[in-house]
Amino acid sequence: MLSTTDLRGRPLTVRDLREALPRAEYDVEAALHAVAPICDDVAQRGADALQDYAERFDGVRPERLRVPAEIIEAALTRLDPDVRTALEISIERARTVHSDQRRTDTTTDVVPGGRVTERWVPVDRVGLYVPGGLAVYPSSVVMNVVPAQLAEVGSIAVASPPQRDNPAPFAGYPHPTILAACALLGVDEVYAMGGAQAIAAFAHGFSDTDGAVCDPVSLVTGPGNVYVAAAKRYLKGIIGIDAEAGPTEIAILADESADPDFVAADLISQAEHDPLAASVLVTDSTALAAAADEAVARRAAATKHSERVTTALTGPQSGIVLVDDLDAGLAVVNAYAAEHLEVITADAPAVAARVRNAGAIFVGPSSPVSLGDYAAGSNHVLPTGGCACHSSGLSVQSFLRGIHVIEYDEAALADVGRHVVVLAEAEDLPGHGEAITARLERGGAA
Repeated sequence: MLSTTDLRGRPLTVRDLREALPRAEYDVEAALHAVAPICDDVAQRGADALQDYAERFDGVRPERLRVPAEIIEAALTRLDPDVRTALEISIERARTVHSDQRRTDTTTDVVPGGRVTERWVPVDRVGLYVPGGLAVYPSSVVMNVVPAQLAEVGSIAVASPPQRDNPAPFAGYPHPTILAACALLGVDEVYAMGGAQAIAAFAHGFSDTDGAVCDPVSLVTGPGNVYVAAAKRYLKGIIGIDAEAGPTEIAILADESADPDFVAADLISQAEHDPLAASVLVTDSTALAAAADEAVARRAAATKHSERVTTALTGPQSGIVLVDDLDAGLAVVNAYAAEHLEVITADAPAVAARVRNAGAIFVGPSSPVSLGDYAAGSNHVLPTGGCACHSSGLSVQSFLRGIHVIEYDEAALADVGRHVVVLAEAEDLPGHGEAITARLERGGAA
């Protein structure tokens, strides 16, 4: 079922590996042409444009874009008790992990009388995007909101697409499970808007039809489809963004000790997200490759979203990669830089410690990606498309800015001033030097 790329006996550079490995085709640049007029229209027409696009893309025209407080509360009241308990556990564990990420201000005394402090300050306001396409993602509410709250962001808004087929009284609003997750987290500013138009609304702000105002945000985070990613690219600069997230990915580095049924189940777990989802097995064991492929075919035929899963697994973004040994396998996964990487090998912790590029690493047979999607305590908003070689997943730091505070007294400035003047003259910027000498002359230290 899965295609095979055989890299055995082939010394390959990182460039060779990146070209040889399966990868989803995801053209954000092409999507820009579609989203640019949408974003510009939202900037001009605000709520009217948002309602028009909801009707066009989501099949429903929300009566109000901001979800009323009573609707959010009703969603929590009607939430299945087991789902509520699971969400509360997910929230608790996410808070436990993310609470240790908060940075502290650091002051460095460079010289007597001269110090530099790095202050960590949260952004003033964030817009958190929660997808609502092929699946419902209350877990993404948790993953976005918890680190923003622990960063002490002062104003948090959530957007998720309106759902035409919601039962009363939720028709035209985001899925009630998403609303309930917001309620559990104490978020009461929630909007029924999705896609590129939601990102534009966060960037520019708007006034709702009932007079409620959505102020512009400083930062937008959260995953979405290619149009959401394109809107983030188009509006970057007006807003900060976490990443241009693409389709989900799982890579599994495994040897002969791995259980092929576990491997198959984990490959399918990510393939059910999206027909473009990538599922890649990297192994030095031909026996495991054959057994896992058989198990994938069997499980894919029996799973609920079989058509979607099969499309993802048979696409060019998925497959089995055969390597000579684990050293070669590590080279492959480091070049691939997967969003999610599982290491299921003998002495998996030691192997995992050698991984340099991954959004998140799941170590050993009892740490599947699904655990991280919901209740490990880690964050599941992660870099995709190979971006894990330079970018990190969402965390408390994503919502903080480092600000340097410089404090020099007269003596400390006099001590270093001559060197500043020399460097300013070397760069032919005499005004920079004069800003120093003006002070030194006033103090009699020139």
